[in-house]
Amino acid sequence: MNASPHKLAVEDLTVTFGHGRRAREVLHGVSTGVRAGQTLGLVGESGSGKSTIAKAIVGIHPVRAGRITLDGEDLTGLKGRELVAVRRRVQLVSQDPYASLNPRMTIGEAIAEAVDPVRADARKHAVTVERWLETVALDGSAAVKYPHEFSGGQRQRIAVARALAVEPEVVIADEITSALDASVQAEVLNLLEELRRSLSLTMVFISHDLAVVRHVSDEVAVLRHGELVEQGPVRDVYRAPQHPYTRGLLASVPTFDEKETAA
Repeated sequence: MNASPHKLAVEDLTVTFGHGRRAREVLHGVSTGVRAGQTLGLVGESGSGKSTIAKAIVGIHPVRAGRITLDGEDLTGLKGRELVAVRRRVQLVSQDPYASLNPRMTIGEAIAEAVDPVRADARKHAVTVERWLETVALDGSAAVKYPHEFSGGQRQRIAVARALAVEPEVVIADEITSALDASVQAEVLNLLEELRRSLSLTMVFISHDLAVVRHVSDEVAVLRHGELVEQGPVRDVYRAPQHPYTRGLLASVPTFDEKETAA
């Protein structure tokens, strides 16, 4: 049984890049988590460690100390088939969907590959492919096209569809709206919120944009230089930030309005 209140959690997580004298600690004992069915916003400036946490969770970055848990199960240091199984339960959607999609594969093949990595047969999984494309508000005919035939916003929707096709429990969205213009960004954010509710997803939303994080998150965790400096419900942190760094971040957001948050 999971004694923790969190669906997904990191506890005293430390990650180091490099070896020997060149070793550099980029996460310093970070502890945070997200409850089932909620969204945790990870915010901070570039280099604060947000994406490092995401990549450590899915096994891309090795963990030097601490642990990662999903429903209380320790995921730290898993390899091989066990790691593959975790990556199906926890899907990472990256900032650059074009880089994550094989330009030689049709969209249908890319989604089919997620469903069946051994044989990416778009025809065999046509019904599933069409269903997930329609779930992210794209026409099923998109399955026969290639990544370069879509706009940035459409490619991001495709990346989300590909992640959802394996029916994960947790989705980590890493700066997925940062390269989009304001109108497209709003569409993707609204889509994510709808999907979270309709599919009962747990989400981690990573962004340097505090206005965006406020829109989609239940709780927010603020990172600075690899350390967690503040965490709490979005309403509380935005209305009465306790750490000077958090106050500085909020003061730099042109659209931030304390009266609006407090209303």
